[in-house]
Amino acid sequence: MVIDGATGNNLGVMPTQEALKIAADMDLDLVLLSPSKDDKKALCKILDYPKFRYEQEKKEKQSKKNQVIIKVKEVQLSIVIDTGDLKVKAKRANEFLADGDKVKVVIRMHGRQNKRPEIGIKIMNEFFAMMENAVMEQAPVVEGNNIRMNLAPQNKK
Repeated sequence: MVIDGATGNNLGVMPTQEALKIAADMDLDLVLLSPSKDDKKALCKILDYPKFRYEQEKKEKQSKKNQVIIKVKEVQLSIVIDTGDLKVKAKRANEFLADGDKVKVVIRMHGRQNKRPEIGIKIMNEFFAMMENAVMEQAPVVEGNNIRMNLAPQNKK
């Protein structure tokens, strides 16, 4: 099937050579839009290809411009962290969340600390309680020597 790109008129089903001749007469290009195993079902359009390509690139640039890139910031805690230090880390994490970034909170356990991961999870929960506008994307998870939790900014509606 061949469609005239300028007018949008359906020129119907025709042989490729005839469609190429019509496009050449109009000083335009024959562009294959949706290929098919059966040549009779392939969709082609007669249009000005450089102009078509330019408009596509323009749309792509516009869509990239409208994208919001979300960064993931990391905050590292310790099982033996004091409440003052925890408040400082929480304040910094709140700043990240206010900027619209996600926060990954990590506790790295060393030596004997590996035997008591429940202490690290308790610290993670205390840390989350200090967050002002956060949603817990992933609850604290023990992965080997690490305890990890993911936080995201709360959507304002």
